[in-house]
Formats: sequence, structure tokens, C-alpha cells
Amino acid sequence: MKRFEEKVKRVVIKVGTSSITHKNGTVDLSKIEDLSWAIADLKNHGVEVVLVSSAAISCGTKFLGLEERPRDTIGKQATSAVGQVVLMNTYKKAMNDFGYNIAQLLITRQIETDPIMYENTINVFEKLLDMDVVPIVNENDTISTEEIEYGDNDTLSAVVARFIHADLLIILSDIDGLYDDDPHRNPDAKLITEVNEFDQSLFQIAKGSNTKVGTGGMVTKINACRLCLDQYIDVVIASGEDMNIIRRIVNGEEIGTIFRKRRAEC
Repeated sequence: MKRFEEKVKRVVIKVGTSSITHKNGTVDLSKIEDLSWAIADLKNHGVEVVLVSSAAISCGTKFLGLEERPRDTIGKQATSAVGQVVLMNTYKKAMNDFGYNIAQLLITRQIETDPIMYENTINVFEKLLDMDVVPIVNENDTISTEEIEYGDNDTLSAVVARFIHADLLIILSDIDGLYDDDPHRNPDAKLITEVNEFDQSLFQIAKGSNTKVGTGGMVTKINACRLCLDQYIDVVIASGEDMNIIRRIVNGEEIGTIFRKRRAEC
């Protein structure tokens, strides 16, 4: 059975902080290069790609020589502003090596409620994709407040996927997918390979991530999946340990957990 009902032509890839940084929080250059190669490979095969990337605060923390990630909001915002430059420069060099340009889009939840901002954002995405540029998205932490922040890039990636009518959202994290129990604590936990319906049991088995550098756990990923399935966008949650799996996922291999809502047949 095919993993996807139709050929994937437009994909959003979300990478968590733990997937592109070392345990001490510094940027993992080899992972960025592998990710960039995977994106370039998809584009070489005619697939449009948008990347939602975390790690700005982590990059800024290390670049500024801080002993730990700031806990206050202003500290996080300032650190993110510094780290975003470091992160984008790293992506720019890596993607340029594979023949592609990037663009930075920093957005907030306000674009969902302001009609003009909403239209402008969609138009920019479409134009960048038409220009064969790879848009790299993050939340605008510098201006985000409680009222206009997404709070996690899992939700942001789902919103972006809905905006651009993506065929697929790939969420890469430090875990292989959704398990029936926390695999960090229970070695007998089993991977759930496919989810078609949402109920409270999904949230009961979803546990927070053990990573110390990220913000999103499995609950935020499940919420992101629910947002996408409302628009019939497939979602795959998989490990970001090996970026080569991106192409394999797009090709339909059974990797991680796929969330998909089947369309009713006429």
C-alpha cells in the first residue's frame, strides 16, 4: 500500500533544536549540511520545500558565551535575535553549496487574524517558491508577546503547511515517532506507525520530551497533526538523527508515525 495517496509536490520540514545542535547547544554543522543536502535533493526532483527551523535561542546562548539559556522573556528575545543571524548564516552557506538560495521569514500568530498580513504572507511564500528559493521560517521572538506568539514551532509548522497548501509536513525530532508509552522510560514501548483518528487516548500517551534545549514535546506535535489533518495534509513524525530519511519519507517508505485522514470515496 502506498504511504501517500498522491505524489508529494510541496513539503514543509520542521526541525527541532535537538536535531541540529550538539548536546551543549552549539550548532551541529554536519547536521545542517546533511539537512541542506536533503532539501536540495528534493528540490532537484521537483519538490517545493519550506523549512521551519528551531534553535535560534540555543545558537544565541552559545554565541554570546552565556552559561545557560535565559529564563526571562526579554533575555530569550534578545538571545534569539542574535542566534537567528548565526543560524541563517549557517543555512545560507550550506544551501549555497548545493546551488540554492534561502529566505528568512519571521512570523507571529497575528498573521492569522489580520487579513492584509495573511494575504501578504501567503503571497511572499508563493513568490519565493516560484523563484526556487527555500523559505526558512521561525517565530519572530523579538516582537512576540503572549497574545501573538505560537509558543512552539510544531504549531508554527502546521500553520505554515496550511497556509501554503502543502501535501506533507515532516516533523523531525529526537524520537522515532509516537509510541504507546514513553520509550525513554519504557524499553517495551511500541511505535505507532499510523494514526487516522484523533481521540483523548493520543494525548494520554503523549509525554513531554526529555530534551533540555527544545520547547516542544509530543503533545504539541499531536496538536500540529490535528491542525494539518483538518486540511487533509499528511504528517510524518520521525527522528532527525539521520537527515537522509527525508527523501525516504517523501518516497513513501514507512518511517516514523504517519498521521493521515482518508478522504471519503464518492
